[in-house]
Amino acid sequence: MRLASFTLDGTRRAGAVHLPERTVTLLPPEIGTVDDLVRGGPEALDAARAAGGPSLPLSDIRLEAPLHRFRRDILCTGWNYLDHFEESRGKRGGQDPVSLPEHPTFFTKGPDTVIGPYDPIAYDPALSAQWDYEAEIALVIGRDGRSIPEEKALDHVFGYLVANDVSQRDLQRAHGGQWLKGKSIDATMPLGPWLTTADEIDDLGSLRVQCEVDGRLLQDATSGHMAFPVPRIIAELSRGMTLRAGDVVLTGTPSGIGSAREPQIFLGDGDTVVTRVSGLGELRNTVTRTRLT
Repeated sequence: MRLASFTLDGTRRAGAVHLPERTVTLLPPEIGTVDDLVRGGPEALDAARAAGGPSLPLSDIRLEAPLHRFRRDILCTGWNYLDHFEESRGKRGGQDPVSLPEHPTFFTKGPDTVIGPYDPIAYDPALSAQWDYEAEIALVIGRDGRSIPEEKALDHVFGYLVANDVSQRDLQRAHGGQWLKGKSIDATMPLGPWLTTADEIDDLGSLRVQCEVDGRLLQDATSGHMAFPVPRIIAELSRGMTLRAGDVVLTGTPSGIGSAREPQIFLGDGDTVVTRVSGLGELRNTVTRTRLT
């Protein structure tokens, strides 16, 4: 099932997207929002699957970020594609580890970064001179758990989305070497276009992750290149730390980022950024000059 969020007659609604028909079935208001479905457990999802409703062409509605209520920061995984780790070696402003870490690297970014699949990406050159793109697969936790065994980790996943972890590289390195500041600028992380439930994904290790900027393909890899696959991420992240239904976890970006290229490529006003993951959909966002300072 592909669950979308949108506003209809002033009320946020949930809908089921049908492909390839490109239609949306409006779920009844009593079903609640996509956030409610994620937190409601299997019974809520079963009710959504059984619900009927009128259908609209997908082109007639403007999709919003599927999730709007966050209990905490977005949870993120760094250096999780081997080729990305290697391409950035010696280019991290003194933050290089000697070798690939034995455990996943985690950080967070503020929930106010989240925007919809077609919303503008905020851009303020007075804040940063190095706006970088990072196509990623995001997952949503659907069942609470702490110290989740790796072999049971996927039982806790509600579904998957496409994300772009737009980062400000100079800010990322300017504040003591930690990543929070350079990852948490408002209105900079597209998320969507819908939330695809886990049962729709046949092979989690073969999803193709791509990013285009102004029609130029800059990132192109598969999830099989992850150093730490999704079950390992969940197991390590949850060790001693409770993951809650509705938590969003980013799983890392592949090679091709702008800061690792020679010459470097950074985003600027008017750039069109297309982020896609096979089976999960496509985001299309325009970098738009916005006063943030």
